[in-house]
Amino acid sequence: MSTTAPHKQPKITYSAVGGNMDEIHAAFDDALASVRARLGERHHPFIEGEAAPGEGPPFTTRSPIDQRVTIGEFSTASLGQIEAAVFAARRAQRAWGAMPWAERLAVMRRAAETIRRRRYELAAVMSVEVGKNRMESLGDAEESADLIDYYADQMEANHGYARPLGQLSPNERTQDILRPYGVFVVIAPFNFPLALSTGMSSAALMAGNCVVYKPSVQAPLTGVKLASVYAEAGIPPGVFNLLLGSGERVGEPLIQHPGVDGVAFTGSKDVGMRLMREFGAGGRYPRPILGELGGKNAAIVTHSADLDMAAEGIMRSAFGLQGQKCSACSRAYVDERVAPAFLELLLAKTKALRIGDPTERDVYLGPVISEHAVHKYEEAAAAATQSGSLLAGGERLAQPPLDQGFYVAPAIARLPMDHELFARELFLPFLSLGVTKSFDESLAAANRSDLGLTGGLFSNDEHEIEAFFDRVEAGALYVNRRTGATTGAWPGVNSFCGWKGSGITGKGGCGPYYVAQFMREQSRTRMM
Repeated sequence: MSTTAPHKQPKITYSAVGGNMDEIHAAFDDALASVRARLGERHHPFIEGEAAPGEGPPFTTRSPIDQRVTIGEFSTASLGQIEAAVFAARRAQRAWGAMPWAERLAVMRRAAETIRRRRYELAAVMSVEVGKNRMESLGDAEESADLIDYYADQMEANHGYARPLGQLSPNERTQDILRPYGVFVVIAPFNFPLALSTGMSSAALMAGNCVVYKPSVQAPLTGVKLASVYAEAGIPPGVFNLLLGSGERVGEPLIQHPGVDGVAFTGSKDVGMRLMREFGAGGRYPRPILGELGGKNAAIVTHSADLDMAAEGIMRSAFGLQGQKCSACSRAYVDERVAPAFLELLLAKTKALRIGDPTERDVYLGPVISEHAVHKYEEAAAAATQSGSLLAGGERLAQPPLDQGFYVAPAIARLPMDHELFARELFLPFLSLGVTKSFDESLAAANRSDLGLTGGLFSNDEHEIEAFFDRVEAGALYVNRRTGATTGAWPGVNSFCGWKGSGITGKGGCGPYYVAQFMREQSRTRMM
């Protein structure tokens, strides 16, 4: 396996920072000023290597930090432009797929370096557009570059996924090879607008597919920036195409197009299940869907846990990016013997969080993404008070200048073990907490969800740790992780794979099996 060429910029992940913080913040401030100076510009779809003024209705997006700030004006793709994008991808795929895999990887590695070079700009865009704080935004950009390099390393380690097979006769030459499907649609969410978009699209591209990409309507500017990264890296026209617009106007007709061979999607379980029915099994033959479908992730705190570590890890996972992560810790089950002490620590750490404009240094908690998210938060708070108790939060923050955005207080609710909020995916800074009598009760409660993305444990008992790994029904597990009880997966370090209703294929991003899923197997036998 090759190693990524070293670069001089400091390494920033979601759980660690290497470098001079003053220099990092100064670079972010410079980029933020440049980004703000260009907000409000008009942006178009990108088809066959060129900007294509959208023929559908335009739409405007505003910052969740301050609704008076216009992010940009975006032109929706028409049905004709959807057709043109798919046709351009199909036309370009023959040459792109036939290109030697090492040459494709060279182009993609240039894209990774382009992201690193532009990471402060990209981070500033994400911070303003979706309300990420500085470190989350910089981590998103850094992860995007690392995803490309890690997937390229996987291609190299597997020699382009071609290998010789055995022989039944001496004059027989056999080979197993993975080959691209053709055209993949990539549909991305708002919460990791660069990393998830880059991860899905780069894996599809490295495998030899061409891509038609639709970013979230809540993060279209980041999508435009990704298209510019790929163009700057030298991806040929038609290989990567960007369409802007809503799911109804663009997403639906795109996935229904007969020229699409596969879909990579990150979103809700309900949409993923519908995609499986309507796309995967809705054509003349089955078509692949790679999907990560959300989570209702639990952390367990046992009587032997380091309580300060547990409180820190759960607080970070529950409220990082305002709880708007598929991997967020939205449930905690705490042994009754340590619950009072744990709650005291958790509430103190939560109270100490700085809430405000996430583009500012040292702000941890920014706004939720929309007015609709605020309403969901208020509904959850009301449900918690009816048959439980709110220990923190529960209200919208309306004091100036927060009244111009979508700010809510981080909420912690102590609830009966059968409360419906333990099952409902909220995607909000809202932690539901249950008090249990034993580790086994906590483990059973953790497995009660239909979703199984991530899970966390805080314990110093080796038997409990092994039982957790063996019995928890989730794909990404963490034990005694102060920097994030259930969050913070990184390419090549933590595979991000959903079980049960959280995933479709059982093999996830950031891991060694992801790229291969964008290809289909072919056996070749030649008699000499």
